[in-house]
Amino acid sequence: MTSSERYRPVKSTLAFLFLLLTVWLAGTAGSLPAADDKPDEPKPPEIKLPAVFDKLAPESIEELRAIQVRVKTVLEKVIPCTVGVQIGGSSGSGVIVSKEGHVLTAGHVSGTPGKDCTLILSDGKRVKGKTLGLNKGIDSGMIQIVEKDKEWPFIEMGISAELKPGTWCIATGHPGGYKTGRSPVVRVGRIIINGKTAVTSDCCLVGGDSGGPLFDMNGKVIGIHSRIGGSITANVHVPVDTYRATWDKLVKSESIGGIPGFPVGGNEPYLGVQGDPDSKDCVITQVVKDSPAEKAGLKVNDVIQKFEGQMVEKFDALVELVRKKKPGDEVALEVKRGEENLTLKLKVGRRGD
Repeated sequence: MTSSERYRPVKSTLAFLFLLLTVWLAGTAGSLPAADDKPDEPKPPEIKLPAVFDKLAPESIEELRAIQVRVKTVLEKVIPCTVGVQIGGSSGSGVIVSKEGHVLTAGHVSGTPGKDCTLILSDGKRVKGKTLGLNKGIDSGMIQIVEKDKEWPFIEMGISAELKPGTWCIATGHPGGYKTGRSPVVRVGRIIINGKTAVTSDCCLVGGDSGGPLFDMNGKVIGIHSRIGGSITANVHVPVDTYRATWDKLVKSESIGGIPGFPVGGNEPYLGVQGDPDSKDCVITQVVKDSPAEKAGLKVNDVIQKFEGQMVEKFDALVELVRKKKPGDEVALEVKRGEENLTLKLKVGRRGD
């Protein structure tokens, strides 16, 4: 058996549907107070996980129930610390990791240090924030909640270096951007690849999840969502260890790292749309106000059929095509709107502007 066969997604469709159901039910969990600690303090021993988490897939109803119980326990702890992030016309996600209100997110979400932003808590309350530092080379960023004299619920940072292929994990975030009345959305998956500057999991992510947290099954942050891979079930996260290593620089609002031509840290090409990840077509579900897409005339329910003459079959295909462009490039979109076929000209924007 090859490593790719060993760590491929769950074989049993029925088992996977049961797993999704457990996650959905777990989303109704309440909140627990977080421990008062610092990112680099020694931690107590972990509670031993049920045996099912040593497997790649559950094999019985009892194991599915064990997963459900564990996921619900973790969500009670982590959901209150998962936040939505709004900066200008852009949206993303983040996670509170200190009682002072330090929020970890992706560098392409936080963008330029010193910008005002809005953080949306799990109960819908909005608080003011300020962007701090970022590492352009690995796409890490930090935000500070502005309100003082208050201790914020926060979640502990884990150790990403210890992750192994097949390790179970939980992703939370706000796919498609924050939606009123909807708590952070939960997905359960496994680690595929672990590296020093990137962790890949099979947790299904879409636009708006960027900057959201990846947790281990003890409820510790092990990564931050960075970008979608070739598939929406092969996604890249910034390892949490890199935040700990650059903590002082991020807190001081320093802009560090960077690879020439690599579009992160506020320089990512940007259209300002969200799409339906489950549709076989590239159906637009959201158009951000004042974005390049809105200025070009794109509307909700438009179906993008071609991007610069290339066929676009699904929304994730559009994401990959946009990533190959540079801010300022002019592109032609062939769009179906009802029974009408349109050609729209659009100038690619820069995320963070």
